[in-house]
Amino acid sequence: MSIAFVPASGTPRELGLAHGRALAAPLRGFLDDGLARLNHLVREPLALQELLPSIAAYRTVIEAALPDLAEEVAGLAEGAGISEDEAWLLQLRREVIGYNRVPTAGDCTTYARTAAAGTGRAAAVPVLAQTVDLNANLDTHISVLRIARAGSPRRSLVLSFAGLLGYLGLNSDGLAIGLNLVTDGQWRPGVSPYLAIRHLLDTASSVDHALKILAGLPLASSRSLMLCDRERAVYAEICGNDIRVTEPASGEAVHTNHYLHEDFAPFDRQTAADRVSSDLRLEAAARGLAGLAPDAGAEEHFAVLSRPPVCIPDHGNIRVEHTVAAAVLFPAEGRLHLRPGDPSRSATRVFTI
Repeated sequence: MSIAFVPASGTPRELGLAHGRALAAPLRGFLDDGLARLNHLVREPLALQELLPSIAAYRTVIEAALPDLAEEVAGLAEGAGISEDEAWLLQLRREVIGYNRVPTAGDCTTYARTAAAGTGRAAAVPVLAQTVDLNANLDTHISVLRIARAGSPRRSLVLSFAGLLGYLGLNSDGLAIGLNLVTDGQWRPGVSPYLAIRHLLDTASSVDHALKILAGLPLASSRSLMLCDRERAVYAEICGNDIRVTEPASGEAVHTNHYLHEDFAPFDRQTAADRVSSDLRLEAAARGLAGLAPDAGAEEHFAVLSRPPVCIPDHGNIRVEHTVAAAVLFPAEGRLHLRPGDPSRSATRVFTI
């Protein structure tokens, strides 16, 4: 299972150009494979023309809120030799297909620990770790972007799938961000969580700074973001226009795919089967994290991420999520450890700021 490494530097346009040029052939092939594989997931085939009104509605909000990233999407299109509508589709696949048009079996297990965790023991190493559970067999299109924006000393490492400008990652200020799907039935045109995460990595210096920026974004859809720096580990659950931030006193935070905050629990739209999976993974991840030494290394974290039920096997159904990657991020050290595909069967690659 390969990982494309894409170093990109310069203006937003230049960042997109570098990304698009590096992955031009794979992205063209992905778009030609059932419209970015969307037609492998839905019951009735879609055409790009049908999706254009929805794409335009999202694009209008994003261009107003995050003009630099909108310019980067334009550069991606130019560099890859695809239309801007196709480049926007790559950013908005999850939003335009919605949360309830295909079956789900998971959608990431995430945990974080700060240096303050484990009072009375050796100082803990700040870490954020997670599985990435996606449908559409996206383990064939994994890339890591190393971003150096013109005019900013901040650098970022971003895990990406099939042309996304953002998914999860860390920056040179020592901030790491992961995510989980949660479903509230209130999705609408706005800034997709993937682009929001990229914006936070571009602009935020800490968990506190990121939360302030996040609160001002017109977000499109429900997620839980896990944020970790040297001092804090929190998860920020998004429901409609509201955000609830939880910071466990232990310095260790764990999340799967249902709302944990009591204010949002009544809005959860998970199916009963999905909730069983989410509960099992939440318990297993919490137990696994508790069993790790404060200074545990990446391979010890991968052992937790590689065991069922946290790791979801590929049963051969492209419409159902399976674990397509696992990542262990050390924000204080600027390192991203990544296993592509099923983490129990792949080798670790290390990327540094």
